[in-house]
Amino acid sequence: MSKLHPLKVHKIIRETKDAVSLHFLVPENLQSEFKYNAGQYLTLETEIQGAKIRRAYSLCSAPFEETLSVVVKEVKNGRFSKFANRELREGDMLSVLPPEGKFILEPNKNSQNTYAAFAAGSGITPVISIIKTVMEEEPESKFLLVYGNKSPEDTIFMKSLMDLQQKFSQRFMLEFVFSRKELEGYQFGRISRSIANYFLKNKYKAHTFNSYFLCGPEPMIEELRETLSSNGISKEKIQFELFSSSSVPEQTLEVSEGNTALSVMLDDEETEFIMPQNKTVLEVVLEQNLDAPYSCQGGICSTCIARITEGAATMRKNQILTDDEIAEGLVLTCQAQPTTSVLKVDYDDV
Repeated sequence: MSKLHPLKVHKIIRETKDAVSLHFLVPENLQSEFKYNAGQYLTLETEIQGAKIRRAYSLCSAPFEETLSVVVKEVKNGRFSKFANRELREGDMLSVLPPEGKFILEPNKNSQNTYAAFAAGSGITPVISIIKTVMEEEPESKFLLVYGNKSPEDTIFMKSLMDLQQKFSQRFMLEFVFSRKELEGYQFGRISRSIANYFLKNKYKAHTFNSYFLCGPEPMIEELRETLSSNGISKEKIQFELFSSSSVPEQTLEVSEGNTALSVMLDDEETEFIMPQNKTVLEVVLEQNLDAPYSCQGGICSTCIARITEGAATMRKNQILTDDEIAEGLVLTCQAQPTTSVLKVDYDDV
């Protein structure tokens, strides 16, 4: 199982008024552990007012670049994001888990693909990593990016993206969408069904797209998935990553008010205790001070995955695991509530 490592914040760059990029230099002895695919994320941990806080942020650097970089956008009531934007300084240390995530692109220098991505706000971070990787490592491939923000001033990496478009003018197609400023040459509004259809069925109808990458808030992702499906795009061609999730669970659980005998295998050690069935496995594991892997605690990353080896549990929400993975016993422990009197989970066997 991956362990936290202290990394020094080498550089902090103010990207917009409410977003900074954090750049880490990885020591030589950790280089292999921090190798990653374009689109993956890091989990950062620090102590704020006596409490340990973990958050997941997608890598905006590309694997071929020398630094490891993420963007942290300040959000209302966001303890870590406020800390990163207001208090963190160059030279400070953060605890960092090695890269994880399934929203990835593995480049092939012989590919001649055409990709499309729709991103909103800080959803650009994994997408720009994927774009840079395609431009550098798939010289015959093309990429369309449709990127939505409130205004140019609120657009993370606007200059970097325009520089990329200029450098790869025959291969990188860049389209901005602004919801609060009407500007000539740019689309006005939010990324939606009509915006997607305009670009895919009109402006770029001559292109056949091999893969689609969607990254942003849940309502946008769901609308675009439905739009692509209605246009005959198979789900195998669509990858998505949520940057925020609805607070309403996908299903209302009828969970017993009883208890479950929980057994947890973690770092080759088995721990047993009784847990209430109205809590999630991760909640209880952390209450027992076990060092289980976790990050978002909202069911939108994959850090807390474990395998059920006995018993059963139902997830409050799942946007990560496929039906096949669930059938194999994998579960998001931050969402899993036991439905049997005995439950055994193994964090090591994933």
